[in-house]
Amino acid sequence: MEERGLRVAKTDKAFFSKISTTISKLLIPTKIGINGMLITLKRNNVLKNYEICTNNQEQEKEEALQKKYEDAFILYLESIDKYVMDSIYKKVRTRTATPFEEDALSRYYSVIHLKETQYLEYKYRKQKYLLDLDYLSLKNDNKTKQIAKYKGFYVSKMNGIYKGILKNYSVQLADKISAGIIDKDSVYESIFDTLEDYIANVLPIKMEVEGKEKYEEILAEYEKIDTFLAGKLDTRDQIEKKIYLLAISRKLFTHSLPLVVAEQCYDKLLKDTRNLIVDSKQEVKKEKAYELLIKLIEEYNIRLLSTKIYWEVPSQREEYKKFWDKYKAIPKDTKEGQAQKEILFIKNELSKLENNKENKKIIRFYKEKLVSFGELKVLKNKCTTGNKYTKKRVVNV
Repeated sequence: MEERGLRVAKTDKAFFSKISTTISKLLIPTKIGINGMLITLKRNNVLKNYEICTNNQEQEKEEALQKKYEDAFILYLESIDKYVMDSIYKKVRTRTATPFEEDALSRYYSVIHLKETQYLEYKYRKQKYLLDLDYLSLKNDNKTKQIAKYKGFYVSKMNGIYKGILKNYSVQLADKISAGIIDKDSVYESIFDTLEDYIANVLPIKMEVEGKEKYEEILAEYEKIDTFLAGKLDTRDQIEKKIYLLAISRKLFTHSLPLVVAEQCYDKLLKDTRNLIVDSKQEVKKEKAYELLIKLIEEYNIRLLSTKIYWEVPSQREEYKKFWDKYKAIPKDTKEGQAQKEILFIKNELSKLENNKENKKIIRFYKEKLVSFGELKVLKNKCTTGNKYTKKRVVNV
């Protein structure tokens, strides 16, 4: 009887499990339909309120209209979130999900993971994820009319979200208390990844909505970045791409990525490029890395240091003025001018680098470059009394 009872219990469990699975599969299309209808209603409502806010010219009504719009936006995001949990999660669990839905759930959990450690970033990333999910759903369903209406709202919200994410990273780097706790290199990489994501996925839509002519100042850099978005990149290409990302950020995210943080990002790229020069075994690769360094130094000075107003140490400001005056006096687009520019940049680099073990190799490389330009002289080894030899050394001409 005991054995039979156990068998009956086991059979019942399997039976009810099968019924539950069957019912779940039957309910999934219904839930998708209901959630899909709710998302459409909430989306239409938020787009309506966005249009009212955008076209409103009565200042006294602005606050009330903005609040109504934000409330509609929250309800809209909640409907997408519910769709993920009720429908996509259920379909993945019952193995009836499409690759798109499986990827969507995977990305959803990678965002949720941030909640415990980086709540502010989690808040922005979740909004970004939900907006992206609905936008991609509209594209997959070829709903061209809805997409046309949606783009303006999408760009407007994404601008605010990306600014919030970048501002959060800026605070982490600027905060002296957390500076010793956080991994700065990972924050720098997060900044570059966020900029690349925006430029690759949001900026093209923004230019489509607002017109390319509005972004003439950054089109050259944008087109250069576009060439780096496909294929595998080596270290040099990665650094060059980041140079263009920072150049565009100085136009699009001036306040979210302030000068002090952009300066740290440039310093990080300079350090990476110096390491690339030192680590390159082949002379051709070393020279290409050196060319990139000269380009980076010039970008850093033109786009950032020359516009810097506040200097913590006044003497540094005066020193930089002298350097900038020398740079401006160099004739451009000539072979002689190029040589003068490189000499100026290398000497300035040497003045910044301490002659310690970490910088020893790059300092030696810089001095060899100055020797090739005739700015330094190599004294050959020579015998002195007592059979002692002087070492090979480099001195000023």
